[in-house]
Amino acid sequence: MPATVNPFADNHRPGNTQPVEIRTARPADVDQVEQLVVARMDPSDGVDARLLMTDRDAGCDWVLVAADGDRIVSTAALMDETLTLAGVDIPAGQVELVATDTEYEGRGLVRQLMGRAHEISADRGHLVQVMIGIPYFYRQFGYSYSIPVKQTRPLATKPDLVAGHALRRATEADIPLLDRLHADVQRGADLRMGHTEPCWRWLLNRTGSTTWVVERDGTPVATGRATPPEEGDVVLGEVAGVDDDAVKALLHLVGPAEVVERLPVLEEFLEPRRPGVEQYLVRIPDVPRLFEHLRPVFTARLRGREPADVLLGFYRTHVRFRWDGAEIGPYEWGGVLPGPGEQGGAGIAPDLLAPLLFGAHGMDGLRRWHADVYPGPDDDLMTALFPPVTSDLMTYYLP
Repeated sequence: MPATVNPFADNHRPGNTQPVEIRTARPADVDQVEQLVVARMDPSDGVDARLLMTDRDAGCDWVLVAADGDRIVSTAALMDETLTLAGVDIPAGQVELVATDTEYEGRGLVRQLMGRAHEISADRGHLVQVMIGIPYFYRQFGYSYSIPVKQTRPLATKPDLVAGHALRRATEADIPLLDRLHADVQRGADLRMGHTEPCWRWLLNRTGSTTWVVERDGTPVATGRATPPEEGDVVLGEVAGVDDDAVKALLHLVGPAEVVERLPVLEEFLEPRRPGVEQYLVRIPDVPRLFEHLRPVFTARLRGREPADVLLGFYRTHVRFRWDGAEIGPYEWGGVLPGPGEQGGAGIAPDLLAPLLFGAHGMDGLRRWHADVYPGPDDDLMTALFPPVTSDLMTYYLP
């Protein structure tokens, strides 16, 4: 997590006319980046930084640094991810491992690193960025709280162990199995994000969590990822299993203090949900590109509806298109449109577009909370186009 105080300040040292250089990391930077991350975060995060920078599919190209001469004073990593909405894959980026030297706080280095990360993300073809971040901070860089994070809840009752189950650490040979188990869990979600193969390698070799596999008579049947006991109460997340007995065996054998909610079988053993909400942050850098990419999603949602002219106003911009009953016509993008409802369209505040597209409330829910999100005169059309979205996201760090 980032450790900056004022991202708006300049990046000059007092008395020094030379700015700190923002650049891609180099192999010679690995030790310094690891040390900086350890100093501002935890030793296990330093391991993560080294795993990423030395990985055959990622490497230093995935890490940005702020360098004052030979000294690395701030850093951030950009990971490749894939969000899948209603069967359509969306290339995405995830910023992690953000840290700044205490002597260089408040000089806008993270702002510059984030700006460069977003440029690289666009070059890689990412249509959105998604992340978990400290409260408020990343909203300054165009992110919106959008997707619910599953709650971490205390384990109230430990299930009994059904005979024949045993626990072992996962290995890289288990990656296809892990993918299958999680795919089965995520199949029911409208929006999902799994781990890439490189990410699995980092997770399996990191010290900040352990990925476990439960076997039943020698056959793998469940998996979960847990924090190490030395970090305090053990938290178990990313739970998946072929059946309820397999999941119960995982809970019994790992013995966590807390569990990230995910499966119906867990409810029997967890304390009740608590008030409060955590959300993943999402940034949409190019709305027209994303809308074109999501054309199949919108088409499926409108299928069976009568032809209609659709207007979506984002206040600073707007888009019109024709639904002919079978296909969506060309998107016609325009500029400022302060009153889309007066022209028969919907109004959508630009910073609420991500929660509208990816969040749990949809048009009907957001309109109840925000005056600048409204369906306009064709309520039924807009609630069909923007329904509530269920989600299951797996990020590098457990929520």
